[in-house]
Amino acid sequence: MSENTNPEVMTGNFIHDFIDEDIAEGGRYEGKKVHTRFPPEPNGYLHIGHAKAICVDFGTAEKYNGLCNLRMDDTNPTKEDVEYVDAIKEDIKWLGFDWDDRFYYASDYFEQMYDYAVELIKKGLAYVCELNAEQMREYRGDTQTPAKSPYRDRPVEESLDLFERMRKGEFEDGSMTLRAKIDLASGNFNMRDPVIYRINRLKHHRTGDSWCIYPMYDFAHPIEDAIEGITHSLCTLEFESHRPLYDWVIENISAPSKPRQIEFARLGINNTVMSKRKLRELVENNHVNGWDDPRMPTLCGLRRRGYTPKSIRSFIDQIGVSKVNSIVEYSFLEHCLRDDLNESAERTMCVIHPIKLILTNYPEGKTEEFEVENNPNRPEDGTRTVTFSRECWIEAEDFMEEPIKKYQRLYPGNEVRLKSTYIVKCTGCKKDENGNVVEVYAEYDPETRGGNTPDGRKVRGTIHWVDANNCADAEVRLYDNLFTVPDPDAGEGSFLDYLNPNSLEILKNCKAEKNLETATAPKSFQFMRLGYFCVDNKDSKPGHLVFNRSVSLKDGFKPKK
Repeated sequence: MSENTNPEVMTGNFIHDFIDEDIAEGGRYEGKKVHTRFPPEPNGYLHIGHAKAICVDFGTAEKYNGLCNLRMDDTNPTKEDVEYVDAIKEDIKWLGFDWDDRFYYASDYFEQMYDYAVELIKKGLAYVCELNAEQMREYRGDTQTPAKSPYRDRPVEESLDLFERMRKGEFEDGSMTLRAKIDLASGNFNMRDPVIYRINRLKHHRTGDSWCIYPMYDFAHPIEDAIEGITHSLCTLEFESHRPLYDWVIENISAPSKPRQIEFARLGINNTVMSKRKLRELVENNHVNGWDDPRMPTLCGLRRRGYTPKSIRSFIDQIGVSKVNSIVEYSFLEHCLRDDLNESAERTMCVIHPIKLILTNYPEGKTEEFEVENNPNRPEDGTRTVTFSRECWIEAEDFMEEPIKKYQRLYPGNEVRLKSTYIVKCTGCKKDENGNVVEVYAEYDPETRGGNTPDGRKVRGTIHWVDANNCADAEVRLYDNLFTVPDPDAGEGSFLDYLNPNSLEILKNCKAEKNLETATAPKSFQFMRLGYFCVDNKDSKPGHLVFNRSVSLKDGFKPKK
């Protein structure tokens, strides 16, 4: 079930309601410390959807003064790599959570998992099956037809022998599996004698070639939780139908504890994809510039774009936790970032489409200094000094030789304020041989220093500027949605068909205040009238300033009334 939603602050949390019942007098965990875990698979970088799971898992532990483990679910060596392990740790720390010394790998328990599988075989609850993948699908049955396996009644001793030989590597990949013996007629297909071990000769990033059989996630996960003493195994809604299998495994092995699985709705956001497979395809086929491309929904991409931990945690808090899948507007995520940066980001001036403004009556060689606030919302941030001289850079769009209706910026005969300095009156412009404006001319009114208007005249337009004789060159990158449609997965054909060719615009030779030359990542600024920008954490370096637009000034999110 899925629905579009405009999120509002949500109160209450059904997960916490369940936990309250469990730890209350007479509850299944009375007197125990609440213990959760976050178990990512190290086969890619974490994305904004994982941020919700992180906040649910670690946040729940914090609420109950409990514990939360970090565990790498490395039971499938196909795409796993230590690069992803390190990135996952970095992202969780960046969000503000910590696992202390409780860092584990699923592979830590391979030997115990094998022993539990042997225990099931000895109990007559598991058997070695020689159906190949195609036969398995053929014999799976349907809602009216039970599944079948000619190996289901294989003698226990024979399955024990074959399983041991599977481990020793005597059989080819795909030739045998170990299956749980549950119910071939179950209406829940996850319970139709699911595979719990398969042969897979791939080198593991931690155990190397020690193993050629690997446990399936549905078998490994409850065992990992039980070994670590997890009380509440919080996972997303697609695992709801897997819960009977989770409970079956726990009930039928000599588990040291009995965790409770609780499912919640995963996070969906429009105009993006959050399948790891699809994100990897974007990266490996060079549709984006790596996992940390600022257009990606990965946490490292959002961080590079200028998103803050506070903004993401606020976003997660406000969308709440529910049992119904929903799609959240990307504009709400931007709204949360804008709220944070409005309070915290320093104000500065940068011209991204520069054109020269020359004040013809301003003395040549003269330079003035002005003290301006860094952030009107934070007086403690103090002021900065900006210089002003005869030649300035202004935005090309702030001049029109023939103005459109209601245009309040520079055009011949009109006055505007240059932010924090003087009122100037446009007198004309100079064009090149192609008719393009290359210089704008104006006269300044020296009586209006600091925006004063002693004669009381009204000037409607205010524009930003940068001193042409004391500025820093910069590259500015403007980002838009990576996809042109709200749901790239819903259309016909490939999701790649909906890639936005205009998702990145790179502007060279932008002009910024001189003091930005020393700015380093992850510093964020409000470029007046343009939006919020951050220093790029990869490409920006002394002598080559690079800024990423995090979010525009205009808020596109419209909450429900």
